[in-house]
Amino acid sequence: MKMHPKQAIIHPSDHFERLGMVARWRPVHLGQAPVLRALCRHSDHALIGIGSSNRYNLRNPFTIEETCDMINLVLAAWENYTLIPVPDLDDGPRWREMVLNLFGPLDLFVTDNPYVASLLEKDYTIIRPVMLVPDDEKVPIDGTLVRREMARGDGWRRLVPNEVADYISDHQLDERFRRQFGLQTLALDTFIERN
Repeated sequence: MKMHPKQAIIHPSDHFERLGMVARWRPVHLGQAPVLRALCRHSDHALIGIGSSNRYNLRNPFTIEETCDMINLVLAAWENYTLIPVPDLDDGPRWREMVLNLFGPLDLFVTDNPYVASLLEKDYTIIRPVMLVPDDEKVPIDGTLVRREMARGDGWRRLVPNEVADYISDHQLDERFRRQFGLQTLALDTFIERN
């Protein structure tokens, strides 16, 4: 990924006034939980964008309210953050302008998405999420893996924080996901494996 020329090197003791990040967080998993905590730990105030907030589909199988609940559970020990719904506009330049308006000035913008980085690199210093997280907290999991396991059954529980697993189970969101998107998820997985 091309990073902004002002790319920062983050040290465990570094602290910033405002950090921002946009991700889909659907669901919040063990790879993302340390990133969320690091955003709060390294800043006076973390602006946490919930991307694709206007979408409910295979890649976004939880509502904005459910996603906010999961993030709030993971960040129960923190108060220095704001959740910001960030809709998809299917127009990169317009999306960039919207993000600038929603987030305002930031010390750093955190993203692992090369396209997002390219849209915002002239406006913000860009860093990758792994730069904020200590090595012993990094977990190589992504949302696709969690959703695939959710489509198959209960294997997803070991991939998300306990409080998120309980929330999903208590609200039967895993069953809803399997009903609405399970077959589509497994079919897509099979298609990708064959190609």
